[in-house]
Amino acid sequence: MLGNLIGVLFDGIAYGSLLFLISVGLSVTMGLMNFVNLAHGAFAMVGGYACVMLMSRAGVPFLATLPLAFIASAAVGFVLERSLYRRLYQASHLDQVLFSIGLTFVAVAGTTYFFGPGQQPVTLPDWLRGQVSVLGLDLGTYRLFLIAVVVVITAALGYLIERTRFGAQIRASVDNQQASAGLGINVSRVFSLTFALGSGLAGLGGGLGIDVLGLDPSFPVKYMVYFLLVVAVGGAGTIKGPLFAALILGVFDVAGKYYVPEIGAFVIYALMVVLLLLFPAGLLGRRT
Repeated sequence: MLGNLIGVLFDGIAYGSLLFLISVGLSVTMGLMNFVNLAHGAFAMVGGYACVMLMSRAGVPFLATLPLAFIASAAVGFVLERSLYRRLYQASHLDQVLFSIGLTFVAVAGTTYFFGPGQQPVTLPDWLRGQVSVLGLDLGTYRLFLIAVVVVITAALGYLIERTRFGAQIRASVDNQQASAGLGINVSRVFSLTFALGSGLAGLGGGLGIDVLGLDPSFPVKYMVYFLLVVAVGGAGTIKGPLFAALILGVFDVAGKYYVPEIGAFVIYALMVVLLLLFPAGLLGRRT
């Protein structure tokens, strides 16, 4: 009984870590850039397909595809921010939602046309398969790897936002664009790089999540609600908030599907309602 409970908790943390990795970019764009980007899952899909194509057609090892997935998604995000997104920064949230939803459907249709509607297979390296024994418990090697990756990225992202010159430029540009420009900050470039960073993190999460979440053209629509839940419950514009929210939602989602499979899919939504009632601005959100 205790072993099952720990196993569910471990799987939930691994699942939540993956949700956080994909969703943290959405937290950045919504909280720092004040843009409601419902096409965020499409950038995760770009990273996933980049991993699959590099492995299946170019023979690139799995680990080597991950930074390339980040770069591919970041590049797509940078181009789209420069050409399309920036035109809507001052638009209403409704216009932003309609635009990003339309972009999502375009991504789904384009992916279906070029790659087909089926699931994309991924073959993990042998050292990431199977289980390892930790304190007498058998834990999945790949899930341990996911958790380790998220710990490193969370620390690096927190340092980037809070301790570096670029992070200070991001915060200043968000607080007052005119004053920042007057101080010599290239606000346009800062926003483009910030959007590219969020898109790249989504792509990295998409590549890492193929074995757990699956990958097909409907990916951006299928998981859109999950990414929004993480940001809404955790609070946009923060890193720790979405991290806590993703871990909580991941654990309860896995536990619900394991212990009460009849209603397991609804547990995460019930929990969301409770948490938003208790924390209207998110767990660590900022009231604006």
